[in-house]
Amino acid sequence: MGTRREFVAWLSALSLAGLARPLEADESAEAAAAAAGKVWLDLVDEGCYASGWDAAAPLFRQMMSRDQWHRAVQSVRAPLGRCLSRTLTSHRLVDSFPGGPSGPYVVLRFESEFEGRACVVETVTPALGPDESWRVAGYYVS
Repeated sequence: MGTRREFVAWLSALSLAGLARPLEADESAEAAAAAAGKVWLDLVDEGCYASGWDAAAPLFRQMMSRDQWHRAVQSVRAPLGRCLSRTLTSHRLVDSFPGGPSGPYVVLRFESEFEGRACVVETVTPALGPDESWRVAGYYVS
């Protein structure tokens, strides 16, 4: 199990789609990953952080405990307030990131508006699991 610092660094790496090894576009996979990412973001928007942790990819849960996740996401999201709007601006299917396990992953970027900040970029990175379901493996707010 890695440290919180390693987890944050890995999440940051997930947000850098340019460093990932891209795969050929697969609209079906990207659409399924986007749907899973939106459902997961709904949990986070509702403040259901523990449920978001439970629904995340195993890698996500291995890198940070539920309590650590709750504290980390609350410290980032609480100052932003309620999400007013969110638009998916890009999606990219990739097979790996520097220092991360093999994917595939889909890097989703959303332009979001919150009560406390108008221009937020959220990067959500679902990973395809062995059960063929997409689960969020990374979340980064900038």
